[in-house]
Amino acid sequence: MAGYRKLGRTSAQRKAMLRNLTTSLLEKGRIETTLTRAKEVRRMAERMVTLGKKGDLNARRKALAYITKEDVVTHLFEEIAPKYEERQGGYTRIYKVGPRRGDAAEVAIIELV
Repeated sequence: MAGYRKLGRTSAQRKAMLRNLTTSLLEKGRIETTLTRAKEVRRMAERMVTLGKKGDLNARRKALAYITKEDVVTHLFEEIAPKYEERQGGYTRIYKVGPRRGDAAEVAIIELV
């Protein structure tokens, strides 16, 4: 389900990182990470919101298979997804912040619209 960027990690590490970042984004509504990670998280977060909009049992099980916290899935299906009922995509927004002080990696903020 994950994208095409390797992000300097093995596939298991990359999948775990994207699952955690997606869970955090849906839980908090806004996270700060590198630009390339934000672009990958956007893909997964938008898929999860689309599953939330479907709202059936199969969609809930697919979301539970990816999102690591059960209460975040409940929050997604009951509060987040109904907000985007009329929207046809584009549930997240990415802001570029600038280079990180330690390694000059491009930092971005990703948030739910």
